[in-house]
Amino acid sequence: MSDALLSASGVTKRYAGIVALQAVSLEVRAGEFAAVIGPNGAGKSTLFDCLTGVQRPDRGQVVFDGRPVDSLKPAARARAGMARTFQRIELFGGMTVLDHLLVADRARTRRGGLLADVLTGSHPSPEELARCAAVLELLGLEQWADRPAESLTLGKGRLVELARALMCEPKLLFLDEPSSGLDRHETDEMGNALQRVQHERGIAVLLIEHDVPLVERLAERISVLDYGELIASGPTEEVLSDQKVRIAYLGATT
Repeated sequence: MSDALLSASGVTKRYAGIVALQAVSLEVRAGEFAAVIGPNGAGKSTLFDCLTGVQRPDRGQVVFDGRPVDSLKPAARARAGMARTFQRIELFGGMTVLDHLLVADRARTRRGGLLADVLTGSHPSPEELARCAAVLELLGLEQWADRPAESLTLGKGRLVELARALMCEPKLLFLDEPSSGLDRHETDEMGNALQRVQHERGIAVLLIEHDVPLVERLAERISVLDYGELIASGPTEEVLSDQKVRIAYLGATT
């Protein structure tokens, strides 16, 4: 597809002879909400690692926003417009919700001393505060801005991670199981937030998720991995009704 923002072709990754990914290719359009699903151990997080530069694939190419990024480290890919959250929540102890956003904003706009700046009381500028306020409002986090992030519920903590990623002003947001550990109410809240993000910011999203109802609600297209191989890719409803996908992922027998 000619309007692809992200294009990965033939991505292959092995660990001591074990094939984690075998010639996986996928594309994400600008502004699109896409998902990668598959059973545990299918290679989904490894694929994210290869796309975002955390790991180098053994073979294959990743093109982002019209240029190859295979030689770029994660920080350089982030500056190019990629942002990511992880399955395991990663918040900074002793920092408020607002502090988390300020650190991310300063990482985007300048180098060095980012965490120290915030912890030693470097005063944020009006422009920084305005950017943070816009993201807090978008995600419904205004009333928790001055709360220590570690004091929040898991659901709110995952929204803080999402807010921190948005401060990088990404063109493509990689979300690794954002509903992991959440109850149904928190999952619905996350789904609402992600819909607002895409609709109001126009950011493309690539989602890894086990919650099928959430995937059906959010994703326009799905790619399915099984044992490191891409077994299906296409519109959400079409892929989820595919018998091969139902057997591999949903456990269907007929």
